[in-house]
Amino acid sequence: MPQPSFPGARPFFPRGGPITLGSMAQASHGCQGCDLYRIGTQTVFGEGLPTASLMFVGEQPGDEEDLAGKPFIGPAGRLLNRALEQAGIDRSDAYVTNVVKHFKWEPQGKRRLHKKPGAREITACLPWLEAELALVKPRVLVLLGSTAAQALLGKEFRVTQQRGIPVASRWCPNTVATVHPSSILRSDNREADMEQFVSDLRAIASL
Repeated sequence: MPQPSFPGARPFFPRGGPITLGSMAQASHGCQGCDLYRIGTQTVFGEGLPTASLMFVGEQPGDEEDLAGKPFIGPAGRLLNRALEQAGIDRSDAYVTNVVKHFKWEPQGKRRLHKKPGAREITACLPWLEAELALVKPRVLVLLGSTAAQALLGKEFRVTQQRGIPVASRWCPNTVATVHPSSILRSDNREADMEQFVSDLRAIASL
């Protein structure tokens, strides 16, 4: 069967008036740019300091984020908060968001399990993130996990090989990829992986 056609995020951008993070966030709640709007409870837009010099980008909201409408408040977000504190970074000084703004999931009993977004969904949603980057103008951009890194730096980028190394990109003069905190939660070597993640964040703080 042919795949349904969706227009992507751009037709749902605000019309008229100044373009701000607030107006973009409000407009995003009506987004039907890809099929994920059918299963997500709500759009989860970015949140944080509008003039933040540091911006974090993850993959997509999880179950708790989908229900609350706020990014990085679930288990991965709480781990990120602990790591930021250990690295001496105040989350309230940063801006946090995701590449994909709706929660993609599949049922397992009564639970909703995360399902990796596909290329069409990432492409459809990317204009929201591009707008956030243009408005925030971070001095340091941190890409959490392979989905975020490859969405902005290309499919050939490998977090395992290039994590923690600042690169110049069209998005930001200092763009750094590291692991997504959810990978630490799944790790069999959580303590060591957490130490490495905090080490990456300390290096990022120095930028």
